[in-house]
Amino acid sequence: MSAKYYTQFILTDADYRGGNEFCGVVELNAPMEQSSDSADIEAILARNFDLQQNAVKLVSWARLH
Repeated sequence: MSAKYYTQFILTDADYRGGNEFCGVVELNAPMEQSSDSADIEAILARNFDLQQNAVKLVSWARLH
């Protein structure tokens, strides 16, 4: 069962210096665990952009119902 989240994040990688803040809906194959922290979410976003986890800074994250 997929789950949708509204998210805001900043990419700190040098390739994104001009426009590095993003927001929108992210859909995952399964809901995140309740115990997930921002590092888990940043890791997912980083993989999506093919970046290192430290290149993503999470601003906000909320599940959509």
